[in-house]
Amino acid sequence: MERAATPGRTEFPDSEPHDEQGEAASTDWVDAALTPDSQDTGETESLDFFIEKDGQVYAGTHLIIDLWQASRLDDPEHIETSLIRAAEEAGATVLSSDFHIFTPNNGVSGVVVLAESHISIHTWPERSFAALDVFMCGEAEPMKTIPRFKEAFAPKQVTLQEIKRGLHV
Repeated sequence: MERAATPGRTEFPDSEPHDEQGEAASTDWVDAALTPDSQDTGETESLDFFIEKDGQVYAGTHLIIDLWQASRLDDPEHIETSLIRAAEEAGATVLSSDFHIFTPNNGVSGVVVLAESHISIHTWPERSFAALDVFMCGEAEPMKTIPRFKEAFAPKQVTLQEIKRGLHV
């Protein structure tokens, strides 16, 4: 099945063969990913960006952040700049960003793609509410994004959920 390219977006070829229903033909890579002791038998060395901390091994930290009674949620340039600065302050590497404005309320949805994963935001200016996702692996420190979000959007309240992604128990 051919996929149409979207302007401004990079289309990547499928990395796995798929059957007629679009399902991956092989799941061998899942078992390899879940086994921290897996060895690469190829000539090139494989890098592992899973995190080992406090006796746990996991893919990365995913923060679910809600900003309540926040400001400047209808300003896409301010939002993009703030998310990029937050990523940099967390020690992440920015690869690209893409933002969209919704009318009539000028809500903004966008993503900053990182070498370490992503930061995304969805805003509801009419409710003074923003929902952010911060997912980072490797050496990046996602909690360091929160002070930037507080400064940039001046929320009266912030709620936070922290999830360890890829935690194999």
